[in-house]
Amino acid sequence: MAETVSPKKDDTWPDLAIALYERLTGHHAEITYELENFEIMVPSGTGPDATHAKWILNGILKIRARNTVA
Repeated sequence: MAETVSPKKDDTWPDLAIALYERLTGHHAEITYELENFEIMVPSGTGPDATHAKWILNGILKIRARNTVA
């Protein structure tokens, strides 16, 4: 049976990404996203005065997870 990653009320996007990576590592898993005119506002920092740059992504983004520990 497949395991699920259940978000908690106080989870952040980085927490969810870390949890997903930890679940996939060792399973040689791959996640593929196909993007068309995907717009993302990328902050210059973490503070309230951070400026943002708009990135437009087109193409394929692949995320592979594997455990390289011998």
